[in-house]
Amino acid sequence: MSEVGELQQAALKRKARLQEMKAKRLCQTEDPSENQQTKDSKTDEKLPKPLFRSYQPIDEALLENQLPKAKPGKVEDNIKEQLAAANLKTSVEDVDLFNLAPRKPDWDLKRDISKRLAKLERRTQRAIALLIRDRLKGNSQDLVTAMNATDSLAKGDEEDADND
Repeated sequence: MSEVGELQQAALKRKARLQEMKAKRLCQTEDPSENQQTKDSKTDEKLPKPLFRSYQPIDEALLENQLPKAKPGKVEDNIKEQLAAANLKTSVEDVDLFNLAPRKPDWDLKRDISKRLAKLERRTQRAIALLIRDRLKGNSQDLVTAMNATDSLAKGDEEDADND
């Protein structure tokens, strides 16, 4: 039963707060002139002043917020400078053709790999030389027949090319 008593006390406190809020609201609505003046002063402080660029206000109080009309710049000076720059002749000797020529898309890859390719080329030449030496040592007869066979194939290709 003690819970019921606590609930009733909480309800009474809530009622008291609501009555206080209603009383404050009534006090505010009773003096509308005072409240209106305080609201107007607060809004005047917060609102920014308008700037009129293309609008010409009728009221003289707003004329001081109007921006002065912008004057266009002189174009003749800029045109004269551009024409003078265009008339200058550049000699062919002054132009570097290497800088003008477009580079291939993979030029940087080739530049970075050139050292590695040089090393691989040396190893390939050594390997080919070793293979040739081994064949020469093993069968000198086989080498002669292989050379004759490649010569005959080359001659046959030349004859086919001549017939076309």
